[in-house]
Amino acid sequence: MSQHRIRVELPQHLRTLAGVKGEVTLDVSAPITLRAVLNSLEASYPTLQGTIRDHGTLKRRDFLRFFACEEDISHQSPDEPLPEEIVTAKEPLLIIGAIAGG
Repeated sequence: MSQHRIRVELPQHLRTLAGVKGEVTLDVSAPITLRAVLNSLEASYPTLQGTIRDHGTLKRRDFLRFFACEEDISHQSPDEPLPEEIVTAKEPLLIIGAIAGG
């Protein structure tokens, strides 16, 4: 099973919780899917467990969105392969806090 170095950008509140500055890099085993990246992220930064996905259901938290190559992939299956630009680390996977209000 091959390993890939994946870049992930977190919103400020999650960077603070994880104790990191800027983007993080993760070693993720193929196949590279959103689920695999989130599993690796939570394993590397246990304080993020339950903040991005619900502990029990592993569903995305309502006020977070996932973007790959400028495309919102928040509603895609977490088991779909991520774009090649993410797999090759040309582009980071973005986790963005949704903006709500009126």
